[in-house]
Amino acid sequence: MSDHAHHHHGPGHSHAVAEDADTRRLATGLGLIAAFMVVEVVAGILAHSIVLLSDAAHMLTDAGALLLSIVVIRLARRPAEGNLTFGLRRLDILSAQANGATLLVLAGLIVYGAVTHLVSPPATGGLTVLLVALAGVAVNVLATRELARANRESMNVEGAFQHLLTDLYAFAATAVAGLVIVLTGFARADAIAALLVAALMLRAAVGLLRTSGRVLLEIAPERMDVEEVGRALAVHQHVVEVHDLHVWEISSGFPALSAHVLVTEEADCHEIRRELESLLHERFEIEHTTLQLDHAHERLLQIGDGAAHSHHG
Repeated sequence: MSDHAHHHHGPGHSHAVAEDADTRRLATGLGLIAAFMVVEVVAGILAHSIVLLSDAAHMLTDAGALLLSIVVIRLARRPAEGNLTFGLRRLDILSAQANGATLLVLAGLIVYGAVTHLVSPPATGGLTVLLVALAGVAVNVLATRELARANRESMNVEGAFQHLLTDLYAFAATAVAGLVIVLTGFARADAIAALLVAALMLRAAVGLLRTSGRVLLEIAPERMDVEEVGRALAVHQHVVEVHDLHVWEISSGFPALSAHVLVTEEADCHEIRRELESLLHERFEIEHTTLQLDHAHERLLQIGDGAAHSHHG
């Protein structure tokens, strides 16, 4: 007897409500960032500040990340149909990859500009830098607080959050640089702060690319021990053997599992499958499972060298 079943709990109404709330938070953050970005570009040009212009460039990517996150949430809600057997859930991961890559490129550009200003520092308006940075801290605190309340298990939302968080750190560093320039006239403080900003961006970029890369490479979820999952299935009193076990993530927070399970001759395959699915759901929070169950005594037909012969499973 063989029991080959697919088990999955679809997202409910509460999930859609949560996504709507996340979209509103992202839109609020986008409005705050876009408005302040214009102010910062003007101030950066007038004050000849590389760190302000670097922050403005980062805010532009922040705005892009927030807008992309909103679009991805909308698209990912499309139902699975036709050739899109999982819908567009993996857009969440592609968004995180885009955010990580953008931060990486931007960090490189900022390092280039900062080194140039270290070699030949222009006269920088320290007071302007300080005031704009303090205003930037206030705006970013508001925007970051909004996203901190969203579902950050989504790599899409987490990517946007990391953009805002690094921008918040950047404004803090910029404020310090402005204060140093006002008090001491040390113009290179502006470029040094920009280098610190680039380092923070690099750290966030590597984290996003590593985490989303695990999903694209179909590696098991980071906090999940596949051997432990296999042992938990194998210790069931009616399970003889577990093989072809695969655990991966379709998208952030959406792990999936497939396995071939051999059970004892007298076991009820349907009942054992339900018990194993319940175990995977309760202990490992895996809801999307594909389990093929067979009795261990079955004689399976194999074809080889032009002749049929039997094989004990």
